[in-house]
Amino acid sequence: MKTFFLSMAGAFAAMLVFILLMVSFVVVLIAGATSSAPPKPDKIVLSLDLNAEYPDQSPVGGLAAFSQTPGFIDLLTKLKAAETDDSVKGLYVRGAMIGVGSSRAEELRQAFHSFRDSGKFIIAHTQGTYGMSGPSALRSITAADEIWIQPGTDLFATGVTFETEFLKGLFDKIDVTSEIYPFYEYKNAPNTYNETAYTEPHREAMTALADSIWNVSLREIAEDRGIPVGKLKAELESGPKTAQQVIDLKIMDKLGWPEEAEEAAKERAGKDAELVELAGYIAPMVSLKAPLIAVVGGEGAIVTGGAEGGSPFSSPPAFASDAIARAILDAGDNDKVKAIVFRVDSPGGSPTASDQIWRAIKRVQENGKPVVVSMGSLAASGGYYVSAGADYIMADRSTITGSIGIFGGKFALEGAFNKIGVTFDTVSVGGEFADAYGTGKFTESQEAEVKAWLKRGYDRFLGIVGDGRGMTYDEVNEIARGRVWSGEDAISKGLVDEIGGFMDAIEKAKELGGIEADVTPRLTYYPRRKSGFEALESIFGVSEESAKVAYMLGTVANDDRMQVLLEEMTAADAANSGQMMAIGPRIREH
Repeated sequence: MKTFFLSMAGAFAAMLVFILLMVSFVVVLIAGATSSAPPKPDKIVLSLDLNAEYPDQSPVGGLAAFSQTPGFIDLLTKLKAAETDDSVKGLYVRGAMIGVGSSRAEELRQAFHSFRDSGKFIIAHTQGTYGMSGPSALRSITAADEIWIQPGTDLFATGVTFETEFLKGLFDKIDVTSEIYPFYEYKNAPNTYNETAYTEPHREAMTALADSIWNVSLREIAEDRGIPVGKLKAELESGPKTAQQVIDLKIMDKLGWPEEAEEAAKERAGKDAELVELAGYIAPMVSLKAPLIAVVGGEGAIVTGGAEGGSPFSSPPAFASDAIARAILDAGDNDKVKAIVFRVDSPGGSPTASDQIWRAIKRVQENGKPVVVSMGSLAASGGYYVSAGADYIMADRSTITGSIGIFGGKFALEGAFNKIGVTFDTVSVGGEFADAYGTGKFTESQEAEVKAWLKRGYDRFLGIVGDGRGMTYDEVNEIARGRVWSGEDAISKGLVDEIGGFMDAIEKAKELGGIEADVTPRLTYYPRRKSGFEALESIFGVSEESAKVAYMLGTVANDDRMQVLLEEMTAADAANSGQMMAIGPRIREH
């Protein structure tokens, strides 16, 4: 039966690749039959749909790379380039109904203000926003000149909620014992396995984080809309608002339908203006003589090894230590590169992998190449580890960072197996620790050795941070112990140098790299981004087993809770195999 399913998965993958090749062939024929590319419109209104999902960085493998999916930072660079494009008159934004994430809303807001300051307009339209995602959907559009809301819809943005899954109750029922040890009390990722609810330190950290994000969001929305913060807070916290109430409160400007707002944007741009998607917009070329800034991107869980192979249905690991360390070293070896911007969007992962990436940064710095870290929505635990050695760290106010700590151990599964009639006996040579990661519980001496090993890892982490941030061990320990911080709070703790987004990091890299302020640099990306056909070619190496697993996982890809549980199982599997883990707490923002 297993062979049958593997064969079917392989046939499915082969059929998909064949279809993609045929589509590509037709596209090439059509392109060849066209005598010339269509002329660029004289008047352009860029369009951006915030309901579309974009990764933080453009994928470097899998079908996403074949389709040339842009990353969020690509949208930011395109919008920045459009500021000096005379043919671009404005931007039409379709607001998100669920949310875009607080940090991303913050970077969009900053980009929109810069775009407007260049003399261009922004018209946004929303079909209502829903409170399950917090205030980010509203926050992401309030910088527009005009905000339209569809009649009959509601605004629901009543605060920030973090939800965490706890599995101890399940473990108790099936007689699984979690022997996962956190360093220290604020290292809350293992609480999922060790507790049934928030501990006091866990609740304290999550409450402070939620307060910080909510208050920053209120300040920015109030500033954009010219409403006193206190009044805005009272109105939003009192419950959903109808579209007409939203207009009366001056949170938004006009009632109207999407097509009406779109037409208004084109009319404002002038006769014969055309709508062009921002993702497909081709910005004016930067001079080939312009100085280079390298952009290295790491997104997702930090893992050891490379980033090749895997399933064609998803991108390969985007934060694999071999690939990212090599990208940093290659950028450092390029004499034309004046500075490196390292974009980090990660909850953490392997300390070993993080150490390898940290060392790559130190090596390029030793050769005189400055490194600026731009933190995305999440740069916690291992995500902070890889950032700590940079010359300069920038984060959004809403970035979740810190979580300086580690955990490790195992799950004792013997009791669960005994319940279903499975028993174990052991023959072990090589010392008492040889069977430490078996199905039974740790002995006292084994537990002591595991904790001593984890303490060494914690101390090294603190040493890395102290060296990078110019702090003593005790100073780092006071703000570490696994605690997460918002970017705004991280400034006062000395973990971040400046509040700013990706484009601010580019400006800082210019400064540190000796590039004049009025010079526009060229950006070059590491790892090198594959063309569509290069990505397609790499798909052929996929294993049938990987295709099968990817297909199964794809059926739950749109379920947030299932995704969190899958992440939990992945982290648990790593911990249970004896790995030390530097991962922040699982946070799903509502």
